[in-house]
Amino acid sequence: MVVPAEPDGRDLLAGRRVVVTAAAGTGIGSAVAKRCLVEGASVLISDIHQRRLAETADRLETETGHRPGVAVCNVTVEDDVQALVSAAVDSLGGIDVMMNNAGLGGSTKLVDMTDEQWSSVMGVTLDGTMRCTRAVMRHMIAAGTRGSIVNNASVVGWRAQAEQSHYAAAKAGVMALTRCSAIEAAEHGIRINAVAPSIAMHAFLEKVSDADFLEHLSRQEAFGRAAEPWEVANVMVFLASDLASYMTGEVVSVSSQRS
Repeated sequence: MVVPAEPDGRDLLAGRRVVVTAAAGTGIGSAVAKRCLVEGASVLISDIHQRRLAETADRLETETGHRPGVAVCNVTVEDDVQALVSAAVDSLGGIDVMMNNAGLGGSTKLVDMTDEQWSSVMGVTLDGTMRCTRAVMRHMIAAGTRGSIVNNASVVGWRAQAEQSHYAAAKAGVMALTRCSAIEAAEHGIRINAVAPSIAMHAFLEKVSDADFLEHLSRQEAFGRAAEPWEVANVMVFLASDLASYMTGEVVSVSSQRS
């Protein structure tokens, strides 16, 4: 199946100040950062990997002509999250859009899963998303910013998949967090939504995953291929933009899976 060309920017986020977590590397996070830059935003990217973060900033500058700011952050550490918000305020002047992309996966049968494996996935994927959402909501409310928060969930939050109990539970939690926090944020003019991708192919995923399993998942898609990371990023940008001004508490599937 032919992959479509990545579309040109349309200034959907012109003048917006955007923070993207887990943005190092070649996955959805860096794709979101690139799309935000292409759409006219000022961007700060964050990740736990300092070297990869700097390399990503270099690549994004080369690809877009605009260099994002960088801030190292471990979303499982509250002090790091607070420092991230402070860094965004210092470098961007505030936060209009928060892209919560940080997550941790793995494949383990529940009967073999340790408490540590469960807790590590929950700690990054659900607790980290909560921690960043809470911090940015506090900032936006105090600043009077009618901003937008976009969380990265997953179709496994809806669909059963073996060896994914921890990841599926965490992503289902992200969906519930999105819906409930959106109701609380609405009175302040803040919108909170999420995307639920199925499979977005990138170099790191190919490195850490079984090739036959990835091919099987890709064949299940209606288009017979995995999504490109930018195809997920485009939906996240849409949710953050004024085009989605009446959407909040929604989880949008970015998937063509038939079963």
